[in-house]
Amino acid sequence: MGDTLEYFIGSSSLLVGTLLPFIFVLAVVVFVHEMGHFLVGRWCGIGVKAFSIGFGPEVLGYTARNGTRWKLCAIPLGGYVKFVGDENAASGPNGEIISTLTEAERKVAFANQKVWKRAATVFAGPAFNFLLTIAILSFFFASYGRMVADPMIAEVRDGSPAATAGFKAGDRFVMVDGSKITTFADVQRIVNGRSGDELSFTVERDGRELNLKAVPEITEQTDQLGNKIKLGVIGVTTTDSAGNFRRIEYSPLESVGAAVVETGHIITRTGTFLKRMVMGREDKCQLGGPVKIANMAGQAAQHGFEWIVQLIAMLSVGIGLFNLFPIPPLDGGHLVIYAGEAVLGRPVPVAMQELFFKLGFLVVLGFMGFVFYNDLFAC
Repeated sequence: MGDTLEYFIGSSSLLVGTLLPFIFVLAVVVFVHEMGHFLVGRWCGIGVKAFSIGFGPEVLGYTARNGTRWKLCAIPLGGYVKFVGDENAASGPNGEIISTLTEAERKVAFANQKVWKRAATVFAGPAFNFLLTIAILSFFFASYGRMVADPMIAEVRDGSPAATAGFKAGDRFVMVDGSKITTFADVQRIVNGRSGDELSFTVERDGRELNLKAVPEITEQTDQLGNKIKLGVIGVTTTDSAGNFRRIEYSPLESVGAAVVETGHIITRTGTFLKRMVMGREDKCQLGGPVKIANMAGQAAQHGFEWIVQLIAMLSVGIGLFNLFPIPPLDGGHLVIYAGEAVLGRPVPVAMQELFFKLGFLVVLGFMGFVFYNDLFAC
């Protein structure tokens, strides 16, 4: 009995070591996302019925003077802001509900607002996720700077794609696949996500530029959180002496600029990965759901609070990008409807919206089933 109790509530237990970090990480990301919806919605004059972290039965909550119910719910796998006139937490369309509202409620009902206000309110959720990542990365860049290395090749592995393509020690990367290269990390960022693709490289050798082509091969590595990850590599390395490793320090303003650029790189890499996943060119086990995130949160917690914060930054970008997919009930699905309304000059018929939402729910449920299957059985 003692061993069982220690497993669930000990300092390295399932509860303390994994579930609590997971809940904390997800709660922060979800809170920021929903706060984006809430703040911009209120700024646009839209009434809010409920702000919830989690789904299912309410565990704790209170009602503010303006009538908004703030609450924590039992299932900590998301959250929502329910605006006046919404049919449900996903802001599904329902003309009958609007007809039952009082005159005062109709003025602040979400569905009765101008299309730009609804679009801004919906887009604010993902936007706040991106801003959270930028804020976290800005803090780390301003506090610790960043280690960089010149894009110099110190060694070419025998039999590697780089060796086959004709790379040599002493080459300096200038461009990769049309992107200008300034650090060795720039090369890794592009190559890691493009296994199996023929890439064009421009390198400087003995004062002149050469154009080479190589196809990154896939390799499995273990990241700092213990996850098995598959990356594309061409088989080149650098060293302290060849790469001139150094720390770049940033002013507060410079750190924000660097954070914006890095967040853009993360979004691009994530989008490329998902596109390749749909095309069947990525290992499906690289895509995980709540169980994988919980394991990562537990590993991050063992490394310290800074690792938890970094995980929040990475997860926030992922959730923000995922919510922009043009599928209801995700934010991107709503934006598609509002775009249609803007083009037509009138609301999209409610019946068409309802059909769109039902189909979208099936797609999202299928996706969630896929990642849960990956988490529990396939990977």
